[in-house]
Amino acid sequence: MSTHPEPTADGYPAGVDWITTPITPAFVRGALDTERTERGLLPHRLPASARAQLPDAQIAMAESQPSGVRLAFRTDATTIELDAIRTRVAYRGAPPRPDGVLDLVVDGRLVGQATVDGGDVLTIDLATGARDTQRGPVGTARFSGLADGVKDVELWLPYNDATELVALRTDAPVEVAPEDGRRVWLHHGSSISHGSNAASPTTTWPALAASLGGVSLVNLGLGGSAMLDQFTARAMRDTPADLLSVKVGINLVNGDVMRLRALGPAVDGFLDTIRDGHPTTPLLVLSPILCPIHEDTPGPSAPDPSTFGSGQVAFMATGDPAERASGKLTLAVVRDELARIVARRRADDPHLHLLDGRELYGASDTEDLPLPDRLHPDAATHRRMGERFAQLAFAPDGPFADR
Repeated sequence: MSTHPEPTADGYPAGVDWITTPITPAFVRGALDTERTERGLLPHRLPASARAQLPDAQIAMAESQPSGVRLAFRTDATTIELDAIRTRVAYRGAPPRPDGVLDLVVDGRLVGQATVDGGDVLTIDLATGARDTQRGPVGTARFSGLADGVKDVELWLPYNDATELVALRTDAPVEVAPEDGRRVWLHHGSSISHGSNAASPTTTWPALAASLGGVSLVNLGLGGSAMLDQFTARAMRDTPADLLSVKVGINLVNGDVMRLRALGPAVDGFLDTIRDGHPTTPLLVLSPILCPIHEDTPGPSAPDPSTFGSGQVAFMATGDPAERASGKLTLAVVRDELARIVARRRADDPHLHLLDGRELYGASDTEDLPLPDRLHPDAATHRRMGERFAQLAFAPDGPFADR
């Protein structure tokens, strides 16, 4: 289990002979790039070529938050410390967000959780979009009481806090974990795939599904930023993977970024780019999960002022259902268009598949697991979605079956 041992006068747990191992990119799994900053090693989920083209601060923030990223090493240590600088996000006028959680997985089993204190705070004004960053000190996550013997360790970073990796300390030598031979699943989606309100990094729905399916996850879920961007498609094209999936829809609608005329060619172009690098890899297109406010009402979505100060800021759709006639998108329209595109493309691409997102979260689920802010699932819904995806995608006759 995770503990915080009583420190000595110098701040370290008593009775531990520390070995400090430099954190190099070789230890990092689930990131497409790393950056050496003045303070540590910062994982990125988009490569430098894509980051040079980022259009706004939202996707820059999202890609630097290490959803699915973990340190992988082999050791017989019983005590582990990670020094890191987190960047917490706070929204002015909204309740404080929970601390980001680190999950310690040993030989495939979750054995501990911890948080990193200190760090930077990025404050965002929901009304104006203004951003302000206050820098803070290095924090430490501590795990002790681990079982004796050599073990393979994965230290999963918080999905919602950018994390600069400063130092790894253990009470026994550490080496980079060998590749385990699992198939690699590369997934792209919105904040729901990024993690939204999951309990921890290993319980976002893609991480849970990957664990149940016995595959290694690379998560390109980018909060607010699943916009069919070509730089994301090129990143997927150039990343080695055995399984591919793209979850499309909610950000197109709640951002009101395109009309129906543009949607079909944009989806085709995104898939064409991926196929340039992965011509026969199983590729699963997921349509949106149910989101009642946008099923038949276009975006954009906006924070609902009536919920300010209530302890739970919720969102509302600001479009008009009548605007569908002029080509504005709703989730129902997007699902129909994705089904049409995939059906047409499958005539020449038998490795392309479609999964209706309502099979992961649909009308019957809104009764017992409503979306707390009307857009994002909670922790229990992430678990339900991950379990359902694993049952559907990794089934013997599913698109991700190990054949």
